[in-house]
Amino acid sequence: MNERKVNLFIYGSLRDSRIFKSVSGLSFSRKASKVDGETLWAEPAFLAHYRKLSPDNVYFYAVSAPSSKIEGLVVYDIPGWAMAEIDRYEGKRYEREMVQVNTANGSVKAHAYLVTLSSMKQHFGDRFHVNLIHELWLRKRIEKFIKRHVRPGERTADAESERRANRELLATTERDLVMSHYHTDAVSDYYLEHELDRPRPSIKHLYSDPETRPFMKNYLSLVVRQVLLNQLDDQIQSRYRFELEHMHISERYFKQSVSILAALQMVNANSKAVDLIIRKCLQTMPCDKHDLIDYVKYAVRASNSMFDARIAQAKLRLIYSSLQPGLVPLGAEIELSNLGPAAVNPQRSIQNKKDAIYDGFKYFYDFHLDVLSWKLGGYIDDHTGSTDHGRRCGFLELAPGRLNIRGELSRPATSDPWLLNKLIHEITNFYDVRPHSLHLSFQLRKRQIDNQKILPLGFVKCLLLLGGGPERKDSGRFWVSRMGHDEITQYSNRFSSALSDSAGEQSEETNGEELVFARTSKRRWYLGGGGIADKPPAQATTHVHQYKFIRLGEKTNYEPLIMCLKGLQLDYNPGDYLTAEQLCSSRKLRLEYEELKQWAAEPTKISSQTISRFLKTVRNGLMNEGHHRPTHKLHYIDWVLNTISVQLRTFNEQVKLGL
Repeated sequence: MNERKVNLFIYGSLRDSRIFKSVSGLSFSRKASKVDGETLWAEPAFLAHYRKLSPDNVYFYAVSAPSSKIEGLVVYDIPGWAMAEIDRYEGKRYEREMVQVNTANGSVKAHAYLVTLSSMKQHFGDRFHVNLIHELWLRKRIEKFIKRHVRPGERTADAESERRANRELLATTERDLVMSHYHTDAVSDYYLEHELDRPRPSIKHLYSDPETRPFMKNYLSLVVRQVLLNQLDDQIQSRYRFELEHMHISERYFKQSVSILAALQMVNANSKAVDLIIRKCLQTMPCDKHDLIDYVKYAVRASNSMFDARIAQAKLRLIYSSLQPGLVPLGAEIELSNLGPAAVNPQRSIQNKKDAIYDGFKYFYDFHLDVLSWKLGGYIDDHTGSTDHGRRCGFLELAPGRLNIRGELSRPATSDPWLLNKLIHEITNFYDVRPHSLHLSFQLRKRQIDNQKILPLGFVKCLLLLGGGPERKDSGRFWVSRMGHDEITQYSNRFSSALSDSAGEQSEETNGEELVFARTSKRRWYLGGGGIADKPPAQATTHVHQYKFIRLGEKTNYEPLIMCLKGLQLDYNPGDYLTAEQLCSSRKLRLEYEELKQWAAEPTKISSQTISRFLKTVRNGLMNEGHHRPTHKLHYIDWVLNTISVQLRTFNEQVKLGL
């Protein structure tokens, strides 16, 4: 019998010392003082570049995953006869291989039982996949719950439509269940029942409300439209899982970005059919005789006739062939409003403006639209910072990848500027609400955090001309509308006293005033515990730099601007601009801010030297995105730089003619 002793890394059931002893005949201890002939020494360890999965919710498997790690124990000096027993216990599905594990005492060579992706696919099909394990297992159990609670036993088409409608109204609960149990063991039936068994949302309380009545049909139209989109996305997700997985979208990104883009394109391209569906729905189901579930059911049934497999597949093929992925995770927030800057108070009250279609989205949450629009990250932003679900007026804000209202829990939409631009365009066209503003987010790399610099004034002017809404006034002169309407200006009394001390006297124009041009914030994409003191893994928390100065337009191509901001961030690494703290502490910045306001009101030409420095900075960033080399094709980068140059120099010519 082979008495050669080996070290073994264990990460599943063998971590239970009772199971280990019953299998091998030996026990283990993490205390060296207890080690003897029957007890082996063990210590905590990490196995890098592998992920622990349990597709059957019974056994754990270690599958190769470059950005992951597994926490376990390394047991030292296991004799050969004991390893033979462990081999028999683990079975034929595993391969025992030599690996390098990390311990508190350094790197250690050990054996580990691993599996290959091909063997997992052979035994478990799609359930083994790291991107699908939660959806494919947990969602099936949610489906069983709905079948037990919604017209149980019935197999009619109407019963199935009602079940799908109920699932629509449980959408955010289902999403939160998946996110909160990310990379964890099985979810108990009791927990599922507790989370899912909640009252069905109703709109009957609105029938007797005279203030709501003028807007009922408009909101119900939006409900039907949103459910149609969701159902098309669900069908694309289920029918074309292989095609979507073949695009190799990292689990760090929002999973629905590609499928929801294809669904948006299908809906927007068939706007007449969608309008007909909505019109017939409201004609056959009067507002005061039906509840919310009835309208959701109608949309679910209508989606079956709208879905065309050939068109969906063609959309996915076109998206796949057009992708231009980079390495920087990207995101967007899209603000829509029929009232423009007057969407929020105090401007709404001062100008006494009314939204005749949605009343400023006051009843958004009454119609459960926050749940129905979760795939687009829909919520109402009144710029007060409040995140409750009470009635309030404001902007309809959409952000694909946002997983909670506060926005600190989110995933980047994509790393592809082309895809992000298409999402912005299709979302803007999907809603019958006027576009207002756009925020673009770029994830920071570790070396960039705490090393950010303040943008030069010339660079700020270039960016405002590219995206800040330069428009002609009635007089024929240009101005930067985002600054001219005070849309990116905030006022606070928080820094008034400090400013008075530093400036010598207090000015009404600078009292707590700041320019919300760009801000850095923290984001998380993970709700569950990480296995170590219930903390999320380090890679789940990121820093994002968000540019908020951009005007949103229906037909604007934002691809060059996205690439421009990415290159600028990679090379120059700009930080917040301009915060009240910055203005309070720097006289130079206060003078620059005053100059910027005057320039935005009546823009003058930007010097050729400034434009050249700006383009060179953008180019340097894009050419070094992938560790001192570009990740995009060179002709694509040249197109971006040429487009930006043409925009800036054309504006200079227009300003010259306008003067």
